[in-house]
Amino acid sequence: MALSVIIFPWITGYVVDKIIPNPERHGEFFFWVAAALGGFFAKDGLNCARIILNNHFEQKVIFDIRSDLYQKIQRLPLRWFDTRRTGDIMTRVIEDVTAMERVLIDGIELGLVSFFQIGIVATWMYFTNWEVALWATLPVPFLVIGAYFYTKDARSRYRDQRESSSDLNAFLHDNIAGIRQIKAYAAEKEEHRNFNKLSKKLQNATLKLMKYWAFYSPGMSFIGMIGYVLVLGSGGLAVMNGSMALGEFLSYFLMLSLFYEPVGKLHQLNQMALSSRAAADRVFEVLDSEDEPDAASGTPLPRPVKGAVSFENVSFAYDDDQPTLHNVTIKAAPGETIALAGTTGAGKSTIVNLLCRFYEYDSGSLSIDGHELNSLSKTSLREAIGYVTQEAFLFNGSVRENLILAKRSATDEEIWRALDAAKADFVKELPEKLETNVGERGVKLSGGEKQRLSIARALLKDPPILLLDEATASVDNKTELSIQQALDELMKNRTSIVIAHRLSTIQNADRIYVMEKGRVVEEGNYNELIQRDGKFAELASTIQE
Repeated sequence: MALSVIIFPWITGYVVDKIIPNPERHGEFFFWVAAALGGFFAKDGLNCARIILNNHFEQKVIFDIRSDLYQKIQRLPLRWFDTRRTGDIMTRVIEDVTAMERVLIDGIELGLVSFFQIGIVATWMYFTNWEVALWATLPVPFLVIGAYFYTKDARSRYRDQRESSSDLNAFLHDNIAGIRQIKAYAAEKEEHRNFNKLSKKLQNATLKLMKYWAFYSPGMSFIGMIGYVLVLGSGGLAVMNGSMALGEFLSYFLMLSLFYEPVGKLHQLNQMALSSRAAADRVFEVLDSEDEPDAASGTPLPRPVKGAVSFENVSFAYDDDQPTLHNVTIKAAPGETIALAGTTGAGKSTIVNLLCRFYEYDSGSLSIDGHELNSLSKTSLREAIGYVTQEAFLFNGSVRENLILAKRSATDEEIWRALDAAKADFVKELPEKLETNVGERGVKLSGGEKQRLSIARALLKDPPILLLDEATASVDNKTELSIQQALDELMKNRTSIVIAHRLSTIQNADRIYVMEKGRVVEEGNYNELIQRDGKFAELASTIQE
């Protein structure tokens, strides 16, 4: 394609110098016109093939980078997500990958085509008349110097623009997710002002980029145009003194446009590279983050899992300044039901988080069936645990899609059995039953219905260890009673760790551990703790059944 661009200028000069002045060769005129047309056909036909091939490479690269980035995100520890905004992560996966890809595919391809074309045209120009070619290429060093100074301090400008765009996307994601709260508190105007502040920040960052580009791009164009003036002067003198033919001079002007066109593209490539580099910094910040320990390694938890759980003097802190657990010792024999009680912030949910290895404990020993958790494969460990969170989370999909997350091979019979055990009879009344879409975060269902589906999901998994983090917190007393009956039956043959604020959910526990400020302050069964008249008895007197 780069070679084909010189066909038309060469033919034009040849026709002006050799065909038009010689009447005996006028019969060749239309042949050369057709040849010139053929040159354009070859150039644009090859360009079509280039675009098709380039798009295939481009989409494959985007797919691979996004796939690697998503896989990496899945391997990152929860601690990493604690300090990241969802909208920012989405911007990196969707927008930054696309911007990063542009320099990998479009940039390399554009650069190669431009350098090829510059080299081919410059060779022809110097071969034809080196003196005029020297004048024609005189501005090139000044273009290189200009590009250097534009690039020198541009990285921070492009990074600021990417960060501002990410801030706006993160804010928009949060506001859409919390639209009910915004409407409930009539906060639309205030949130609109906050949105405009971030939008203004993005506007200013973009305008700062454009201000530099406004001087750089026309400035480089002006320097390039000096080359045309120099060719006009030097070439015109050469024609007037007879050292250069008129057709050759005309070809030079046509060639000059083909020389400076790719030079202009290289300036665009420079801008593209700067933008892509800022995006790549954000993408590789994720890719270079340290994986969750044993995310893809570790020793498999031996099967069958008996379910003996042991915390020995375990300490943990979400950050260095505020320890959450202090030398906690908790034991659960296979098949036992252990309950954790205490006020909000006592560390109960942290116990569950450590058992699932969402976080790594700082000191002490935590084991299942005698196998230290920090040596186990996390996939193998989590396959043995069923977890019902305090806040039921459902994906935007059907009831079936939300349930088979626990067991991909589950049959309809198994799904309905789990739903019946969780007292989720309402599914039978839904318009499309198992195929009914529950909406984003299960917005089409009530809190109790979402929690029952969450419980059914854990039941479908049928794990040897069951974790219930206030699993009946979102249901009424009648529903809670029916769910608790199902859970009591289910927990007979598995180790269960239950967190609950309602006494009715832990009265039948084999042992209750009472926690306060990250420490175990009491342990025993329900009756023992009530008679002891300690912290648990105090909690019991304040709990409204």
